[in-house]
Amino acid sequence: MDTAKIQKLQEIIDGSNNIVFFGGAGVSTESGIPDFRSQDGLYHMKYDYPPETIISHTFFVRKPEEFYRFYKDKMLALDAEPNAAHRKLAELEQAGKLKAVVTQNIDGLHQKAGSKKVLELHGSVLRNYCTRCGEFYDAFYVKEADGIPKCSKCGGTIKPDVVLYEEGLDSDVMNESLRCIAGADVLIIGGTSLVVYPAAGLIDYFQGSHLVLINKSATARDTRADLVITDPIGEVFSQIRV
Repeated sequence: MDTAKIQKLQEIIDGSNNIVFFGGAGVSTESGIPDFRSQDGLYHMKYDYPPETIISHTFFVRKPEEFYRFYKDKMLALDAEPNAAHRKLAELEQAGKLKAVVTQNIDGLHQKAGSKKVLELHGSVLRNYCTRCGEFYDAFYVKEADGIPKCSKCGGTIKPDVVLYEEGLDSDVMNESLRCIAGADVLIIGGTSLVVYPAAGLIDYFQGSHLVLINKSATARDTRADLVITDPIGEVFSQIRV
């Protein structure tokens, strides 16, 4: 690990009380949750259908049983625990330095670590609703259901509060994320290849002093960043003092 870069990150964090973190799947891989695009990610696993097809709105409607077989097996990691990155971000928020976490993840690990202001661009597996009557169900109800989870009140199909392919992002979450990023002094981007839009486009609204990128592989935005670190994000944040 490049100690000079870690020291520079420490100095940037020390000098700001208006930090926003924008994160992706790489934040949770150190908690044992697979991402989508790495060699071990979901796109490289073998199923009857490509993962991006399975987790689409059309597929959920037409083949809900197949959808839930994949979803329960690969996207409900309910035993996962926050790693050093999640925990440090929660500490930074508690210290008054971090104003918001904007995440593309759906695992709820930021909240589990103690973060309060978490903007979930793609929803959460922890929230599930009946498509007929709107009754709420937690993730354990969905996980333990046989086949397609059904509403105990009306018998309707339960759907995760997750943004599937072909679905739009929540406008309120998007607008608040945009507001936080646009008003930040420091934007730390971590664990994302910045190829998923419209989420990745949010960072174009950043006008602050320091843009930091922490990702194991290169991104198209590296040349714009003040600091680029290619080490695992949990290892990086474990070195940071609050």
